[in-house]
Amino acid sequence: MRAEFILAVIVILFSACIGEEREPFQDMGENETQESGFIEEREHMVKFDLRGRDITDEKVLEVMARVPRHEFVPRDLQGKAYADHPLPIGYGQTISQPYIVALMTQGLKLKKEDRVLEIGTGSGYQAAVLAEIVDEVYTIEIIEELAERANKTLKELDYENVEVKTGDGYFGWEEHAPFDAIIVTCAANHIPPPLIEQLDEGGRLIIPLGSTKYYQTLTLVEKRNGSLETKYITSVRFVPMTGEALKGA
Repeated sequence: MRAEFILAVIVILFSACIGEEREPFQDMGENETQESGFIEEREHMVKFDLRGRDITDEKVLEVMARVPRHEFVPRDLQGKAYADHPLPIGYGQTISQPYIVALMTQGLKLKKEDRVLEIGTGSGYQAAVLAEIVDEVYTIEIIEELAERANKTLKELDYENVEVKTGDGYFGWEEHAPFDAIIVTCAANHIPPPLIEQLDEGGRLIIPLGSTKYYQTLTLVEKRNGSLETKYITSVRFVPMTGEALKGA
């Protein structure tokens, strides 16, 4: 009788162990299926929303096909991560639509050895795209909670060449200047003078310029002999730059 009891206990424990081992394998299968779906959505995004329009830089297209945008949006919005429109990320801020991210990145004509400054970290997605192309990315976010979240996400995804700072991007990041390129992902009615000063000779800066309440013109400037050569790209709508930029606006 005692032997039968011991045997029954062993069978129950063995069955429990088997049950505990099965569940992770089932979860892994679901995760692999979901990740495969995200890969397909990224490929569709690149083919139709980027390559199908005017994004022609192969390096930018390759990066956009690789960076997991779904990791930078709230979990309940991950199913919409590769749709070509902005998504809310909290605190009144958004993650830009993939096409605009690609367009702004393409406009900077980046080289691997470039040092890039981003104003307006937001979710961290644009910084990740830049980090896939260049050696050094410095990004500033005025909302502390977003800066911390973006930094956490970037580190979890092994973007070790990105440095995140909480602060007012209007003043740039002087200690790491000069920059080969500066990308401003929030709207302003003028180009902050500190950014012009911190842009290296021959450097390029891209910014949504115009009314911070309505629409702006995506503007690309290149620094030549201390002056700026300006090119207007397209109409856009970004959230406004806050902090110093709002004074006198």
